[in-house]
Amino acid sequence: MQLGIDFGTTKTVVAVCDRGNYPVVHFQTDGGDTLDGIPSIVAEKDGELRYGLDALIDEPGWTVVRSFKRALGEPGGPERKLAIGSVEVPVFDLLVGFLSALRTAILERGNLPKSKKKDRELRAVVATPAHALGAQRFLTLEAFRRAGFDVIATLNEPSAAGFEYTHAHASTITAKREHVVVYDLGGGTFDASLVRVTDLKHDAVVTAGDAKLGGDDFDAVLLDMVVRAGKLRRFDRAQLLDQCRDAKERINPSSKKISIDVDDKTVTVPIADYYDACTPLVERTIEAMLPVIRRAQTDEAEALGDIAGIYVVGGASALPIVGRVLRERFGRRVHRSPYPSAATAVGLAIAADDTSGFSLTDRFSRTFGVFREAEGGSDVAFDIIFDRETELPSREAVRKERRYQVAHDLGHFRFVECTGVDRAGVPEGDLSLFADVRFPFAPELQRDEVDLAVAPVHRLPDLGTTVCESYELDPHGLVRLSIKDERTGYARTFELRR
Repeated sequence: MQLGIDFGTTKTVVAVCDRGNYPVVHFQTDGGDTLDGIPSIVAEKDGELRYGLDALIDEPGWTVVRSFKRALGEPGGPERKLAIGSVEVPVFDLLVGFLSALRTAILERGNLPKSKKKDRELRAVVATPAHALGAQRFLTLEAFRRAGFDVIATLNEPSAAGFEYTHAHASTITAKREHVVVYDLGGGTFDASLVRVTDLKHDAVVTAGDAKLGGDDFDAVLLDMVVRAGKLRRFDRAQLLDQCRDAKERINPSSKKISIDVDDKTVTVPIADYYDACTPLVERTIEAMLPVIRRAQTDEAEALGDIAGIYVVGGASALPIVGRVLRERFGRRVHRSPYPSAATAVGLAIAADDTSGFSLTDRFSRTFGVFREAEGGSDVAFDIIFDRETELPSREAVRKERRYQVAHDLGHFRFVECTGVDRAGVPEGDLSLFADVRFPFAPELQRDEVDLAVAPVHRLPDLGTTVCESYELDPHGLVRLSIKDERTGYARTFELRR
């Protein structure tokens, strides 16, 4: 069975390949309701954890935690722990538990086509935020595999939504307007991608975004307004936030007010006031998207250049103020997906379908490099190995090498990933340490009993051995590096792993 799975901050959506169609899988709750996705939540009571549909519990004593996906992009690695009620759970174990429950729900509680229900092998194309660093990509990929999915590809979320756009709006693509800007406002992150479309070939030219902006922030704005309007002093924040989220998702273009019941009174917030408070958040998405818009410009006098359309996807984009602000800024070229929360999953399912004819050239979407000594040791420079526009390979890994003679007996390397670099070549934006490596160049240091962490570094009187650094970038956007002393053959390899 071929699937597209969009693991979202608030909801996880699944689309299935079915003879050229890509229906979204719906699920039955214990209460008999039908949902178009699995809530990305976990519940705990007395040490017991339940995930997804099983975490929809209206019973006392259960603690429900939402939006745990955001923790994947935070420092700490796979062993970082989150408090879930009375227990602390490693982020990786939490993700495996949720995805295992998702697999069970697909097979046992989803409305799969009859022809698919006997197929227990789930081959999936999955997505990560475009700006996700390597640790988040690794955790996502590895957790899907541990949960029993055969992951055949990993795409950037807005790149996948570009497939869905072409599938639904092919007539808007012309020889003069072959670019689509995907505006993806999800529950926890915002991504934008410029996708060039030629027939069924897609090239994700450039990406941008904000890793700390999503629908959760719009929920928080409403909560603060309710607290102020109701002059609330004592309240259950988690419960009130759930109420605010539900109320926000019920807003439609004709809504005039938002009403929230708190204890024994109803708190009302005028919709116009809420929109005014949310407008700066929408403006932040536009500011984050501008690098993508500028890349597509062909005429400085025309703000949109040769863009066929701005495609608005992501569950949080359903809030009417989002479309209103975008149309005021960009006019009639704004196209909102009829199923904004499902666009990425459908695009992923198209990518999973070997018969669709669609192809994608995706990008690394971040920068990987190493800090090196410069100016004879008086300064430090950042050596970029893979920049954010490096094309991801479809099969064989991309390889690069650095070869040089050393000037010290011991090397200290700090390999990092970052959002990008400024004009001076200095890393900027989100910065994550990939590996802090000490590599011995002197034969007497290349022994297991030597503690390199405390060994002093000495400059050599003359240039020493030749060292080769080898880098591999795989189709999932993960980096593997090796360092080898070519004189002695001593080598070490580093990659993201548990």
